[in-house]
Amino acid sequence: MIIGFDAKRAAQNRTGLGNYSRFVIRLLSQQHPENEYYLYVPKQDKMPYITEIPTLAKLKLHFPLSSLWRRFSSLWRVWGITGDIKNDDVNIFHGLSNELPLNITRAKCKTVVTVHDLIFLHCPQYYHLVDRWIYRYKFRKSCRQADKIIAVSEFTKKEIIRYFDIQESKIEVVYQGCDPVFGEPVSKTKLEEIMVKYNLPSKFLLYVGSIEERKNLMLVAKALKVIRDNNMMEDLPKVVVVGKGTSYLEQVKSYINDNDLSDCFFFFHNVSFHDLPSFYKLATAFVYPSRIEGFGIPLLEALTSGVPSIGCSGSCLEEAGGPGSVYVKPDDAQSMAKAVFSVYNDEKLRDDMIVQGLKYAKDNFSDKKLCDDLMRVYEML
Repeated sequence: MIIGFDAKRAAQNRTGLGNYSRFVIRLLSQQHPENEYYLYVPKQDKMPYITEIPTLAKLKLHFPLSSLWRRFSSLWRVWGITGDIKNDDVNIFHGLSNELPLNITRAKCKTVVTVHDLIFLHCPQYYHLVDRWIYRYKFRKSCRQADKIIAVSEFTKKEIIRYFDIQESKIEVVYQGCDPVFGEPVSKTKLEEIMVKYNLPSKFLLYVGSIEERKNLMLVAKALKVIRDNNMMEDLPKVVVVGKGTSYLEQVKSYINDNDLSDCFFFFHNVSFHDLPSFYKLATAFVYPSRIEGFGIPLLEALTSGVPSIGCSGSCLEEAGGPGSVYVKPDDAQSMAKAVFSVYNDEKLRDDMIVQGLKYAKDNFSDKKLCDDLMRVYEML
């Protein structure tokens, strides 16, 4: 079988859609080498992350062939690529990042599209009007054209049905795993090196993710204020924040400074992927207060790393974090304060959460299970 992928994100993106794309390609090519895998990449000179796929030497990379398409590579991806897919006799083409070429039906092959989230429809206030229009058009058209839709969570599946009026039978839920590195042990020497390199506190809550309004880091700051104002702890927890900043970061910092919490927060915006697993291993607990996600990979990374986790209810984080994690409402600072207090101070509770989290991750997100789930979708076509 010949399987083709829109590999733009796999080649160009470090996080999010890029990680998912590389994950799917790695999984299938490692466990089903009997198939041929074609990666359609719009720019040959812009693919810094493609080498992170360990089976790359066995994959076939396909770039725009004519000088015209090379010049207009973005247009090739949504239009010109279809002729190449047809010429390559691809059996299944999988759009890994919410969309398919607009004229994909001309390729005369079976099609699958993975939809990660519809947050731009659920929470339009976080997106510009033009972006919302473009996303809605492309995503809905892809869902209607595809033979099968993969949703990365049950929550996302419900969103697809709700907003695009797609038949439930057309949608299959296949979870995303996280990089295996998060489940690997880290040496004591490496951990000590990271502690010194970043000057980390000896005990801390960890947050990983972009610092934007939707991710709701402010809830953690408000929870610490509740803990202090109610004398719940003599020493407030330290919070290590790893992620790219946006304008929302200034709002969080302003609140922190106005409430004399600046000594509690440590911000890092350029942590290398190589160092990130050590942050998880060193953390006392993980906190992910996001209001809405398509899935919530950082929560799964924490579980896989053996870190007890706190998330927010209302979207899909319960699917990523499982029954062993703690969840609070995204506007409830009192409940977040109680959750942080309990998890941060109760070693037995943390140990129990770690055991449950590791089991949940193993049972639901192993490479074999997720690859079997993907292949099951292909075999339905």
